Amino acid sequence: MQRLYDFLRRHPTGVDVFWAVALLGLSGLSMVGVGATARHRVAAVLVVIGYCTVVALRRLAPEKMLLLAIAMGLAQLVTGVEPGVMNFAMLVIVFTVATVGQRWASRLALVCSLAAATLSKMRWPGEVPRVNWAEEVFIVVVLTVPFVLAWVLGDSMRTRRAYFRQLEERAARLEREREAQSKVAVAAERARIARELHDVVAHNVSVMVVQADGAAYVMDAAPDQAKQALETISSTGRQALAEMRRLLGVLRTGDAQESGEYVPQPDVEQIQELIEQVRQTGLAVDFKVEGTPRPLPSGVELTAYRIVQEALTNTRKHGGPDAGASVRLLYFDDGLGLLVEDDGRGAAHELYEDGGADGAGHGMIGMRERVGMVGGTLDAGPRPGGGFRISALLPLKQT
Repeated sequence: MQRLYDFLRRHPTGVDVFWAVALLGLSGLSMVGVGATARHRVAAVLVVIGYCTVVALRRLAPEKMLLLAIAMGLAQLVTGVEPGVMNFAMLVIVFTVATVGQRWASRLALVCSLAAATLSKMRWPGEVPRVNWAEEVFIVVVLTVPFVLAWVLGDSMRTRRAYFRQLEERAARLEREREAQSKVAVAAERARIARELHDVVAHNVSVMVVQADGAAYVMDAAPDQAKQALETISSTGRQALAEMRRLLGVLRTGDAQESGEYVPQPDVEQIQELIEQVRQTGLAVDFKVEGTPRPLPSGVELTAYRIVQEALTNTRKHGGPDAGASVRLLYFDDGLGLLVEDDGRGAAHELYEDGGADGAGHGMIGMRERVGMVGGTLDAGPRPGGGFRISALLPLKQT
């Protein structure tokens, strides 16, 4: 059934031709046995064919078919072909023009609809004349109502279709704007991450230089200290290389301001200080660390800190005055787990997508970018009992 419906929608002209053939058959049956001259019969056949053509081509050329229907109506008045089944085409073309035709054609159809019944009554007054003029007016009104209803229904459908088109255009425009804003947010966040990773790498290189100078100074006097310094240089160099690989994969903006002094970015140990600052704003935060803390790559520590920072900022902005939050750091053998939950009003996911954390973080966009840079996974969404949950798994071994 659905396939048949789809087929009919794809072939509207074929459907109109079918109904035109049906109208032609019904009109032919109504003319059988009706006594008339040969000339009258020819005129009737031509009028029927004209009306059937109107039905068949009404969607391909609605304005032209309206003019053809008017011509057939005038031909009826002149030749005396009485109204019959074929005049149903007038209702069809009035509805069609009011729906999809040009404005002038729609107005012309309305005028003809108002005049058709009156002209028909004047041309064919009936075998028994009526003395009561009110009865005559009533009959004309009754005959006019179907034409007016057809025009009103068609005009209403025109208005409704125009409204839906505006909604579709607006939705498409909003979607394009949303995609553009998302791309801008991603680019801005990548630029920010690139600057931070740049500072991390610069800090590691500075450590390597200091350790190398120290090793050269104590090489002869304290070989053990020199060996330890070289080991520090080796581990720091590997970490700097890993950070550099990620840094090269980040798109940097051309207007990024370079700083002459490089300092280390926030790490996991500073999460406790961050939580204390948040508590001072009135937000109750429960913080726990599970597992055995160990040294982490700088990129992982920076990512963990930023995720907690943005998640708690979202809780303060969208969770409500009585909201509370909990932060869990879980040290695994091969990764660091983060779990941030709140019991606030359950802010909609769109708030996080549209820039929840701060002006530069861009909410979930920033979180996903950061986690993706270190090869981790992120899961975020509303909690079943209300509030919001953000969980992330950051691998300790960087490639």
